Amino acid sequence: MTEQPHYVVSFSGGAGSWASAKRIWGRSPERLTLLVADTNTEAPDWRQFLEAAHRSLPGSDLVILDNDGRDIWDVFRDARFIGNSRIDPCSRVLKREPLRRWLETHCDPADTVVVLGFDWTEQHRLDRARPHWVPWTIEAPLCEPPYLSKPEVLDWLRDCDIPIPDLYTKGFSHNNCGGGCVKAGQTEWRRLLFAYPDRYAYHERREEELRKMLGKDVTVLRDRSGGDTRPVSLREFRENLERDASLFDADDWGACSCMDTLGEVSP
Repeated sequence: MTEQPHYVVSFSGGAGSWASAKRIWGRSPERLTLLVADTNTEAPDWRQFLEAAHRSLPGSDLVILDNDGRDIWDVFRDARFIGNSRIDPCSRVLKREPLRRWLETHCDPADTVVVLGFDWTEQHRLDRARPHWVPWTIEAPLCEPPYLSKPEVLDWLRDCDIPIPDLYTKGFSHNNCGGGCVKAGQTEWRRLLFAYPDRYAYHERREEELRKMLGKDVTVLRDRSGGDTRPVSLREFRENLERDASLFDADDWGACSCMDTLGEVSP
């Protein structure tokens, strides 16, 4: 590898991936690429954040892969499968595969380092990701000292005059897919319903359309109450919350894990 490798940051539009890029920026500003895969369900201020983050890293390049305008529901329709907390074809098709294709087209593994936004609480995710990125060298700067908490990363953004993404101000743990992550569980979908009802309505409509097309009781969410597990549609989930806002599983929560693996079991 050359003395100054080409650093390619898997840039989600989140605070962690920005902080990772910022931490390595001084090593090779002219050989730093922020590589973004657009899921086309991102928040309205997502691109504004990308552009502000890019400006804070002078000399870097910003590359946005648009996925031909396809969003997660287009992927589910084509796969004839609705993504959920166990299997998420959207992550593979809209994130990992286009990023990998770009790397294979534009970069040489011998002098390229792929930078992921995992922090020191996510070492297990980094360990899980490494073998799937061979032959690329992987780094996760936030897994190294000095360790930063999420509030400290957000303070760093403010110090650099970068607007805090609206999802963070509403309590979401990530700035991906406009808050509508199929792996997030009931807690985050409840948050999406009350914080952004229009976004929730879009996902509810697309889920209903696909359920009808497939003719199956398949859903993003699961109801595990009473010891049994059954599908619960976004429509049913919303109607339950409209009757009683406490009718959700507070232990059912997760987070975006798009960059953990490559080529997971297909649905």
